[in-house]
Amino acid sequence: MRNNFCVIMAGGIGARFWPMSRTAHPKQFIDILGTGTTLIQQTFKRFLHVCPKENIYIVTNEIYRDLVMEQLPGLSEEQVLCEPDRRNTAPCIAYAAYKISMKNKHANIVVAPSDHLILKEDTFVKQIKTAFKITAENNWLLTLGIEPSRPDTGYGYIRFYKEPLIEGKDKEVRKVRTFTEKPKLKTAKEFLKSGDYLWNSGIFIWSLNSILDAFKQHLPEVDNIFKEGIGKYGTREETAFIQKAYTVCESISIDYGVMEKAENVYVLPSEFGWSDLGTYGSLFDLRTKNDAHNAITGNNVMTYDTNNCIIHMPKDKLVVLQGLKDYIVVEDDDILLVCQKREEQQIRQIVKDVKMEKGEQFV
Repeated sequence: MRNNFCVIMAGGIGARFWPMSRTAHPKQFIDILGTGTTLIQQTFKRFLHVCPKENIYIVTNEIYRDLVMEQLPGLSEEQVLCEPDRRNTAPCIAYAAYKISMKNKHANIVVAPSDHLILKEDTFVKQIKTAFKITAENNWLLTLGIEPSRPDTGYGYIRFYKEPLIEGKDKEVRKVRTFTEKPKLKTAKEFLKSGDYLWNSGIFIWSLNSILDAFKQHLPEVDNIFKEGIGKYGTREETAFIQKAYTVCESISIDYGVMEKAENVYVLPSEFGWSDLGTYGSLFDLRTKNDAHNAITGNNVMTYDTNNCIIHMPKDKLVVLQGLKDYIVVEDDDILLVCQKREEQQIRQIVKDVKMEKGEQFV
């Protein structure tokens, strides 16, 4: 287990959960499910079952350093990797990989977002342990694919070869054919019907050598930038080096930069009660509903002829709603959002418009 490492990506701002999730306090640092713990706390605790605490690294924006240290008090500052700018997932993974290489050349690494929901944690832990065993024995880039339950247009999809791997010890592992970003509904229905597609969980497992080789082959510019930090990671020079590196590093996802190009990409089909909690709709599906099928947070919310709504209000504020169906109604501090559920994908654009017209203090 000493070779097992975890990289938790926690730098996003969760724009689709605006106004609950704001730049100063994004959704990974919020108790969005009302469990008493935040999403990043749940994620950190989950990975303690597969990695020593000292082998868990958090990659986040430098403005969230204090939030991370406050919510995960058992971490050392060395375990919090701070990015000066957002550059998508490939640079943050390269940074973490080279940082880990200074500590353990035989590392086996799981990379995961900080803000996903896992309902069946025991099953998840078993899958990660299985994945670690696979990547320790094979030069593979492995991802966990989720058995789709509906033609969801909010997820990426992984198409896999149905034939079991002859050389693979685990019969469930499949070679990946293609990745498809969020498809239209008609296409998603076709994917579901075919039976050879999985949802892309965004959870990756690989050995240190496998991912460094992949960067060298498929993203050499990114690889060269972070390779120059060898000898500086873990020293006083690291912060200055990273500041400089991010000014010249391109913004690119690990999916587009590596996973879609590499030949040694495999998927482990999984089912452990996963949700990326990417939208209010996904949160609505998880929350308890009343007789009118409303998911309500707030002690003084009164509804009339209102159903199928997700309503999130300050604890004691009196709110009266009449005649709403399939709406998102969320108030946070000085912002009130009222939006049709079917139009929730517009929230990201709404945030951009608010920033442009009303100022950054509202986002």
